Amino acid sequence: MSQTKLYVLDTGRMRMDKNFMVAMHNPANIDNPNPPAEFIEFPVYAVLIDHPDGKILFDTGCNPEGMGKEGRWPQATQKTFPLFQDESCYLINRLEQLKVRPEDIRYVVASHLHLDHAGCLELFTNATIIVHDTELSNTMKQYAMTKEMGAYIWADIDAWIKKDLSWRTIMPNEDEIELASGIKILNFGAGHAWGLLGLHIELPGEGGILLASDAVYSAENYGPPVKPPGIIYDSIGYINTVEKIKKYAERTNSQVWYGHDTEQFHRFIKSTEGFYE
Repeated sequence: MSQTKLYVLDTGRMRMDKNFMVAMHNPANIDNPNPPAEFIEFPVYAVLIDHPDGKILFDTGCNPEGMGKEGRWPQATQKTFPLFQDESCYLINRLEQLKVRPEDIRYVVASHLHLDHAGCLELFTNATIIVHDTELSNTMKQYAMTKEMGAYIWADIDAWIKKDLSWRTIMPNEDEIELASGIKILNFGAGHAWGLLGLHIELPGEGGILLASDAVYSAENYGPPVKPPGIIYDSIGYINTVEKIKKYAERTNSQVWYGHDTEQFHRFIKSTEGFYE
């Protein structure tokens, strides 16, 4: 019987003001009235799960056409959240390195629809795209009303519509959904975005892995104490989600993989090096 394998796909780096990652991490005071801003670099990655019931992709990174004068991302977005990736980091090339084609993917679980997690959804026209219902409905509403969408990219969404992607939404009242044997979708609800999903994978050798995505950017956010990010929709929902993740990880004896933690990402086995099983 074939065994589940998990691959970490390095899809590049981004930079931003650290205050977006950890809100008010260096507030001014009377002794230091003008603390310097810190422009930090962080990883962007996707996870491929090669399961006996079909291949599952968690998140899709950034669209390679985002940057540049004619790029998909607005110029203000490019300057605030610049992306750095060579061609080897393009998601389609990371998959090709593993001899996987986009049409081989059965499910894509989109943790949420921000530019660095859903940028390549358009590639997966044969897959079922799984996303939080509130996240999809609000994203589409904003798409219909304006092209200035912050962390959501109008041109990405336009491509999803033109490619007629197949969507499955997770409703707010659905808590844990079994996707395949040993794999559960976790409904984190509102926090960093309108609606986030995580994934829990139980591997025979590695044990439990909880993919938190941007429900928890980094170990510094995870705490204790819990530190919310600067990019946030629902601050109370964010705190509740982190506490939920902590309890779930403790109950299942699972590792928590953060969305953009540089030190943790450095320790991961990348798809070019091997896999988890």
